[in-house]
Amino acid sequence: MSTAPADTSLGQTEREIIALMAGAVQMLDLPKSLGEIYGLLYVCEEPLCMDDIIKRLGISLGTASQGLKQLRAFRAVRTVEKPGRRCDYYEPETELRRLLGNILREQLQPRLDSGQEKLRQLKDRLREEPDSARQAHLRQRVDKLFRWHANASRLLPLLSTLMKT
Repeated sequence: MSTAPADTSLGQTEREIIALMAGAVQMLDLPKSLGEIYGLLYVCEEPLCMDDIIKRLGISLGTASQGLKQLRAFRAVRTVEKPGRRCDYYEPETELRRLLGNILREQLQPRLDSGQEKLRQLKDRLREEPDSARQAHLRQRVDKLFRWHANASRLLPLLSTLMKT
């Protein structure tokens, strides 16, 4: 998708907010489309259905479907019902504490968990290497990474707790 939403009814401010959200999620190594979907929902006064999101952003059904699925998993959007309508409508989570807490739990915790195993593998591989000044240096660096990981693992639950409402 281009950097500007396809919907010409959006004003410059709305388009800039959507672009800002797209850039923010890219910093978290998430697809730009997640930020665009979230940004569109954020600037709209009323909840939108998936068809509205597709048309207004000019994205594919697959991109919209996957994006909404991931945003729901992060609890960045919630489904709302509109009486007399058969499809789901979506609105954004607008409380920063909840949004960040959800992202910390859903995005960072799994990465920390997989990092622990990778660090163990590195340490095991270094044990098999012959002793040398280079290996001693690498062992020190891996040990430091273990300490960083341990600190991050202790910090994340605290941050998540602070972010809860």
